[in-house]
Amino acid sequence: MARQIEYNAADHIAPETAKDPYLRPAFTLGMRIKRQIWNICWALLYRVSPRPFHAWRSMLLRMFGAQMGPNCHFYPGSRIWAPWNLACEDQVTAGDGAEIYNPAPVRFGSHAILSQDAYLCGATHDADDPAFPLLAYTMHVGPYAWICARACVAPGVNVGEGAVLGLASVATRDLEPWGVYAGSPAVKVKERKRIYASPAEPAASGEPVNRA
Repeated sequence: MARQIEYNAADHIAPETAKDPYLRPAFTLGMRIKRQIWNICWALLYRVSPRPFHAWRSMLLRMFGAQMGPNCHFYPGSRIWAPWNLACEDQVTAGDGAEIYNPAPVRFGSHAILSQDAYLCGATHDADDPAFPLLAYTMHVGPYAWICARACVAPGVNVGEGAVLGLASVATRDLEPWGVYAGSPAVKVKERKRIYASPAEPAASGEPVNRA
């Protein structure tokens, strides 16, 4: 899947904002205010909430525009840069220290997991442009995918259904469905046993799987 640039700061921030382009903000004033309000909410209501209060944290994310399916488990130490750019199907998990940097929309399929300190990076900068503008990409993490502890997903990289990104690995290219990846940059090391399947496909055993 081709990387999709959703946001280019050069299209939103006027050059007159600062003579030195490195001093220009990456986002509009409205976006920065919205972010500060969310940061206050995160610090006062999200971060300090008891670990079992997953429904409470999902509610807070919904209040700021996130689409949260049932039974999502976002732990209090998880960080979401922009809840309004987050869409989760059912039973999505983000462990303590997991961070979703999503200036552009990011979607998680059913039962996708980000383990502790995993980092999904949704933006970078155009190093070939003298103004060094921020570029943000839409991203997708497929159903039953697992981003292991301290692993990183680079901007615009999509993670296929059931794919696994191993401990502290770095994904710089799209991960194929049901592949297991390790290293920096991550390479495919084996196939994962296909326990689950898409609704229209049979499981590896030949029996249909109910993913409801």
